[in-house]
Amino acid sequence: MDTAWPDNCLPDPGRSLTETDRLTRKRRNFRLMETKESLYYRNQRPEMLEFIPENATVLLEVGCGTGAFAGSLKQVRQGSGKPLEIWGVEMDEDAAREASGVLDRVLRGDVATVLPDLPIAHFDCLVLNDVIEHVPDPGGLLRSLRPLLKPDGHLVTSIPNVRYFFNVVDLAVHGRWDYTDEGILDRTHLRFFTRSSMTRLLEECGFGDVTSVGINPTGSIKFRLANLVTLGRWSDMKFLQFACLASAGRSVE
Repeated sequence: MDTAWPDNCLPDPGRSLTETDRLTRKRRNFRLMETKESLYYRNQRPEMLEFIPENATVLLEVGCGTGAFAGSLKQVRQGSGKPLEIWGVEMDEDAAREASGVLDRVLRGDVATVLPDLPIAHFDCLVLNDVIEHVPDPGGLLRSLRPLLKPDGHLVTSIPNVRYFFNVVDLAVHGRWDYTDEGILDRTHLRFFTRSSMTRLLEECGFGDVTSVGINPTGSIKFRLANLVTLGRWSDMKFLQFACLASAGRSVE
């Protein structure tokens, strides 16, 4: 099958094979980046649906992407006869535009920029799916968002687990800490968390009743044997991510 090249990327017969291969590789990597970005904004995150409080009626999702998660949640709630009003915040213009057809209201821009437009003590639930690790000041973000919750509201967030078994093996055994296009060591991650460090962060930011549940576990026999040898002390290393839940905590003065 012939390769369809854009006019400005036609292979030059005068190029060496190495140069042509290099150009092909760049184009392929660019396509992979586009695919990854598309998947990121369209991830439905079905494993996070169960953590949304059943009594929530108004929800804010920070980093809502194209509205894939919110859309799934709305379908579930409508099917159960418990409709849910969902607001979203999204930086990407195209994703925000698409999300506006799914969510009840979408604010485009950085959270800090749109924060004045978000009502205080208005939301039953705040959702941040894989957002915390992308910001330079996670504590500042969490503190600024907490006042948006009603006194009996809840925060639901997911984080990559830097203590994931294979990540630790790469570092401790192979001496590798290689950033990748996705996963725990995603190149866009600015902060890294374990279950305990995330719990501590949420408590320091004023949230209460913090609990975490492991999601996306490995089925590796190597992990099972290692965990057995350590008498279960590595149990948290089984999970690629953690879902963290917390109450609004003490009142904001």
